[in-house]
Amino acid sequence: MWSVHTTPLRMAEPLTARAREIVAAARELLDEQGADALTMRRLAERLGIRAPSLYKHLPDKAALEAAVIATGLEDLAQALEKAQHATAEPMVALADAYHAFALAHPHLYLLMTNKPLPREHLPAGVEDRAAAPVQQVIGDPARARAFWAFGHGMVVLELAGRFPPGTDLDTAWRAGVSAFQPRS
Repeated sequence: MWSVHTTPLRMAEPLTARAREIVAAARELLDEQGADALTMRRLAERLGIRAPSLYKHLPDKAALEAAVIATGLEDLAQALEKAQHATAEPMVALADAYHAFALAHPHLYLLMTNKPLPREHLPAGVEDRAAAPVQQVIGDPARARAFWAFGHGMVVLELAGRFPPGTDLDTAWRAGVSAFQPRS
């Protein structure tokens, strides 16, 4: 995540209405039960159909996961775009929005970030849109990636329960964001 592409990639075809319904159900299953529950069989059960029927709409589980990731990137982009313009301190607002998104959707967040991003199966521009608010606020692409890496590291450690009990995470987030503020 967080890169602007200079070479065209083959992108996923737009989803049909039924495929979008399937992806929405997959996202609900993921949110409720985690990545291990996101199987074609369980998804079909949730939809009241047989698993082979899913393949009429999505070719395989990888395509399903990519479509779910795309919805997550869209939602993250919306949250970051809103935060970017909502305050006099956009870096703090961006960090808060990123953190809130990850905590509200931990299974989706981990699906989006814990393995290589299936860029060739994502809709054109979705990754860049999610990255744009951070890049616009910070300016320098290298610093924007570093800012994202800081936020990602904090989130992953928090989701994994790796901070010692009683750790003041708000202060840690503020210190991290402060390190990226322009020096005057």
